[in-house]
This record gives sequence, structure tokens and C-alpha cells, in this order.
Amino acid sequence: MPTFLHIALIALAAAAVVPAACLLALTLAAGRQRKLPNLAASREQPVVAVLVPAHNESRHILPTLESLRLQLSPGDTLLVVADNCTDDTAAVAQAAGVRVLERHCDGLRGKGYALDAGVRHLKQDGRYDVLVIIDADCTLEPGSIRRIAAECVASQRPMQMLNMMHAPAGASVRVRVLEFAWVMKNLVRPLGMKRLGGACHLTGTGMALPWSIAAAAKLATGHVAEDMQLGVELALSGQPAIFSTSGTVRSEFPTDIAVARVQKTRWEHGTLAVLGKMLPRLAHAAVRRRSRALGAMAMDLAVPPIALYTATLVGLWAVALPLHWTALWPAAAVLDAGLAALVASILVGWLRHGRHLLHAREMLAMVAYLAWKLPVYVGLALRRRVGWVRTART
Repeated sequence: MPTFLHIALIALAAAAVVPAACLLALTLAAGRQRKLPNLAASREQPVVAVLVPAHNESRHILPTLESLRLQLSPGDTLLVVADNCTDDTAAVAQAAGVRVLERHCDGLRGKGYALDAGVRHLKQDGRYDVLVIIDADCTLEPGSIRRIAAECVASQRPMQMLNMMHAPAGASVRVRVLEFAWVMKNLVRPLGMKRLGGACHLTGTGMALPWSIAAAAKLATGHVAEDMQLGVELALSGQPAIFSTSGTVRSEFPTDIAVARVQKTRWEHGTLAVLGKMLPRLAHAAVRRRSRALGAMAMDLAVPPIALYTATLVGLWAVALPLHWTALWPAAAVLDAGLAALVASILVGWLRHGRHLLHAREMLAMVAYLAWKLPVYVGLALRRRVGWVRTART
């Protein structure tokens, strides 16, 4: 007869494998990549405001501005918010003929504060249908602005276009592993969320908001993952974002491994902070409202950074290995199933979306990737990342 110890261990093992089960469900639901059908566009072309928050980006912002200007129509606005810059970002953007707002407030640092300042500035115009947010180091696939704006107006919901980061030519295997991890997070999982619940998280760039939502949103925050937190708060208010592959925003990973580690540290510390704060609210609301959209977003948010989760799950499995030959074997079997689900998720994701990035033999580099990520999590234990930390680039 099961004892309290049996039940407790099985419950703990089940809790440990929930993220693996969620990841596998999202990966299987994603299917293969294909262009999703666009929502019906409105007859009138929406008036778009494009907001580019920039912190010390003078050496990299011009390709972004050129990419955006080619996609704007008469009546649209492109605004750069040069936020707490110590370089000539504002002068470079102005010389390129772009509208610029300079913001200097050392006590309030963070991308969210820059977005809030930009929206408040644009409110003075009072004539927009859609706000599109693009980071200062990105370029867009031609036609992305018009397509995402039309979908945003038709749905009256926030939209997230496909946000891809690529390894530069000649990049190391480790950087290409980073690219595959990005594909899993920003393509596979959003596709799964869309097909399971018709919703997704916001990823910081390539976001489009109906102007009525943008004007009322609480953007002024120094949270390091302000985009994800905003997406969850909008979903809880009944306005979950929609994922669309009708537009694509692109950027590149830094080739310097130390710089890449700083970048990943910032992202993952922010993700874990949002997970701890917002997952209980999101899961509770999904159950109470019987909402598939909130349920799909909660499934995705329940998946911690994969490297951290993999290391944790493998460690638990190794500790529980002797239990296979005892009366406590059911708990070990649950961990077996969780590890199998995690491996299956990665393999399915690679077979469908990652074979052009990594050869089969290079998948072994995942082990080195886990070792490389350990300092990121040591840093998490020692201190919390806050504020807007610009990624150094070459």
C-alpha cells in the first residue's frame, strides 16, 4: 500500500516533469513551419507609428532605420527614442531624417521607460491606428510592417511577428546551438501556442499593438523582461497577443562568446523573474476562465530556460536512479518519462526546424552548451539582473 513517502516522491517527480510535458505538447502542436493565413485586412490602410527604443546604438541603427523607412507610407511616423545615450545615437538618427526624442533620466533606466516616453510623445499627434515596436539592431523582411499592421487592425489584438536571431557566417558550433535554441523558443513554441490556444507571448521586437491598447498600456517599467510581462498582463486583461509569420524581424547573435553569455544572462534572468511572478496568475486565470489562450501561454511560461531545466532534470534523474530497484520505483519512472519527453521535444524540433542549422553529429555540442551556460545560473543565484543592459557588439 502506498505510503506518504511514495505519494510525496511521485508528486515531486510529477512537478519536475511538467515543463517537459508542456514543451513536448507545444513542439508536437507546432508541426512544420508554414506561412499562416493572414487575417482579413481592413479596406483602409492603417496609419502606423513605428517606435525604435535605442540606447547607445549609433554604430548599428542606420540599417534598421533604412529597413523601416522603405516600408512606411505617407502619414506613417518613425520615432527613435534615444534613451540615456552617451554616444551620438540621436544625432545619427536625425541626420538620417528620422524623428528623434531624447530622454535622460539616470534614475529610471530600462526599455520600458523608453517605450512609455515614446508613446506619450506620439499621443500628441493623435492620429495612429497601430504602434509597431522594433529594436534598434534589427531589420525587417520586406512588407512586414504593412502586413502586421493590417492584421492588427483586423483583429484588434496585439500581434507578434516572427522574431529570429541568426548566427553570423562562419560562427562556431556553440553560436549555432544558440540559434537552434532561439528557433525552438521564438518559432516552434509560438506556433504550438497559436495552434493550441490562438495566443503567444511578446518577444520585445516585431510587436504591433492597436493604438487604443498601446496608449493605455503600462509601459514604464525597468523590468529586464518588460516585453514578456506586458504580454502576460495584456492576456490577463482579455487581450492576448497573436503570433503571425506574415512578417519577420531579424538580428544577429554576437560572435564573441563572452558577449553572448551576457546577453543570454539578461534574457534568462528576466524570463525566470516573469515565470515566478506571473505563472501562478496565468494558470489560475486559465482554469477559472476555461481559456485555451491563457492555458497555452501558461504551458509555455511553465518551461524554464532549457539549459537550466535540462541540467536540473538530469541531476534529479541521476539521484533517483537507484530507486528503480526499490519500492519507490514509480517516482523514478515518472522522471524517466520526463527525460524522454524532453529529449523527444529537442529531437522533433531539430528534425522539423533545425537540421539546416546543426548536423546530427553537432547535436553533441548541446553538452558543451550546458556547461557554457552554468555561469549564467550561478550569476542568477548571486545577483538579479535589472535595467536596460545594452549588448556589446562588433
